[in-house]
Amino acid sequence: MTPATKSSAAGAALWPLPFWIAHRGAGRLAPENTLAAFRRGAELGHIAFECDVKRSADGELFLLHDDTLLRTTDGGDRVAGHLDWNELSRLDAGSWHSPIYAGEPLPRLDAIARACRARGWGLNLEIKPTPGDEAETGAAVARAVRRLWQGCAALPLLSSFRPEALAAAQAVAPELPRALLLHTLWDGWSDIADRLAVVAVVTHHPLMDAALVQRLHAAGRRAVCYTVNDAAEAQRLQAAGVDGLITDEVERFSPAVQR
Repeated sequence: MTPATKSSAAGAALWPLPFWIAHRGAGRLAPENTLAAFRRGAELGHIAFECDVKRSADGELFLLHDDTLLRTTDGGDRVAGHLDWNELSRLDAGSWHSPIYAGEPLPRLDAIARACRARGWGLNLEIKPTPGDEAETGAAVARAVRRLWQGCAALPLLSSFRPEALAAAQAVAPELPRALLLHTLWDGWSDIADRLAVVAVVTHHPLMDAALVQRLHAAGRRAVCYTVNDAAEAQRLQAAGVDGLITDEVERFSPAVQR
């Protein structure tokens, strides 16, 4: 077992998440990546959430999935990471979803931290940097998580598709659990996972099978999949031995519903 694998195995003992993880809060039933979505997911029995964090031009950390503001706010087709928080904080991040959420703001990471700590929610925090801001965002997220969750037994899982962001987070706060996100099994991903000492690999669900689960478990890592919304696919992955599933189907799949 390599030193990186030993580190991963040790970190896996501190795994902070249950089997079912609500995607972007309850990101279909309420505006994704908002406190309203977290609250809606909790109403349906979820105790852990996935969300996306970015960095504003003046260094504020906030929740948003896309590079631009067009799809989920009234901010138009501007790059979110190029704007200061003063402007971002005034955007409507709810009306696109439905009128009852009109005026719902983009949440800052510190607001999410307060909600998670107060209610005991687990968090898979995907570092979603603006292109060119990978290392800076990864480092900023790690510093913030270390401060905001100080003294907590269950820390957020920091995940990213961008190894540069995870490496920067690792350098700043090596004690925080990390996960490598994979949409494809690109050449060298396993070596990168070793180098980053990740406690989990989170794949697009069609990539995962029993052989990959066994490989990850042998390395002391958890096997998690996104975004699983089909019951038959969920059953296949459970039979393969996965450790967690991220889902949009928060009404069908949750800790409150037998899986």
